[in-house]
Amino acid sequence: MSQKVGDRLKAVRSMYGLSQRELARRAGVTNSTISTIEQNRVSPSVDSLAKVLAGIPMSLIDFFTIDLDNGEEIFFKKEELVELSDGTMSMRLVGASRKDRKLRVLHETYPAGGDTGDNLIVQKGEEAGVVVRGKLEVTVGERVKVLGPGDAYYFNAEIPHRFRNVGDGECEIVSAATPPSY
Repeated sequence: MSQKVGDRLKAVRSMYGLSQRELARRAGVTNSTISTIEQNRVSPSVDSLAKVLAGIPMSLIDFFTIDLDNGEEIFFKKEELVELSDGTMSMRLVGASRKDRKLRVLHETYPAGGDTGDNLIVQKGEEAGVVVRGKLEVTVGERVKVLGPGDAYYFNAEIPHRFRNVGDGECEIVSAATPPSY
């Protein structure tokens, strides 16, 4: 492994949002122990490192195999979201370039009267969303409900469903589905 133990410990500690002081407290060691390891001034024994990692908590195997920077994007500017629109509404996909996505997150905008079409949608998995602004009529099977800002939905996506903006202005939602169907 090319990365030194101290550099790796600092990266893992930061990833978990822990200060040196907090990790030391949790692990039952001194602050200087954490500091000297992270500065690569000492190379801890396996037992000492295991004791420090117990404060995260993390196993030695996970510590040495966790991918601290897999090169995939984590943050996306609005211009980077992939537009999946058919012209009647806007559906912008978050993280389209990520390999092996297990989740679909969309930023959706419906114009007044806009909807997902005449055909009801059926797909595997679950879907959930929150209305950010506007009024959204959600149909799931025989159930219909109009949702407003802050209201949310969560359902089995195998039940036929559709969405329609019943307000006078734009309706904006953020939704998620798993597994991703696109």
